[in-house]
Amino acid sequence: MIFKTLIEMVRSGELQGNVYASLVRIFWGFILGTIPGIVLGLIMGWSRKVRVFTDPVIAATYPIPKIAIFPLFLLIFGVGELSKIVLIALGCFFLVLINSMAGVRNINKTYFEVAENYGARRVKTFTRIILPGSLPMVFSGVRLALGGSLLMVVAAEFITANNGIGAMIWYAWETLETDKIYIGILICSLLGLLFTMVLKKIEKIFIPWEEATQNEIE
Repeated sequence: MIFKTLIEMVRSGELQGNVYASLVRIFWGFILGTIPGIVLGLIMGWSRKVRVFTDPVIAATYPIPKIAIFPLFLLIFGVGELSKIVLIALGCFFLVLINSMAGVRNINKTYFEVAENYGARRVKTFTRIILPGSLPMVFSGVRLALGGSLLMVVAAEFITANNGIGAMIWYAWETLETDKIYIGILICSLLGLLFTMVLKKIEKIFIPWEEATQNEIE
């Protein structure tokens, strides 16, 4: 019955329309949250002064459940697309920031000492040490952020949306169309798998040495 309903939803375009609506929200929220998160995380990991100033703010705001402040976003940004995108962006921001900062702080201090002894400028230190050394942790944060963005978009669409995967699941619950609920869950699972596969491909391009290191360990 679930498979039959899935075919009918694909033929009618209902499924594609809902998935597309959610993916657009995920895309913009992910971009707007991830880029500032990576930049600020790298800076916080590199500069102790910046970290001392910003770390208490991050520690105080990160534990707040993002969905709990979604009503405030609705008041500020309205019930349209912007409030959902901001919610997703905020969820992505913290996950990427914390991992990026940890990636820089986990770099062996010897590398920085060698760069300083050879008179490397700050730009060289950033491009040759900080960026490549922190990339594995940055990608871990990006992977978590993508998974979190899927969670956030479904939660936001439960509350205020006429389309999207979350809205489809919620409407199916209200009308007791259990088969559509399972289809929504299946689509979320497949999207999560797709996100992971794509990120692994990108990760191999940017940090090919990571795979070689893992193979040596195994």
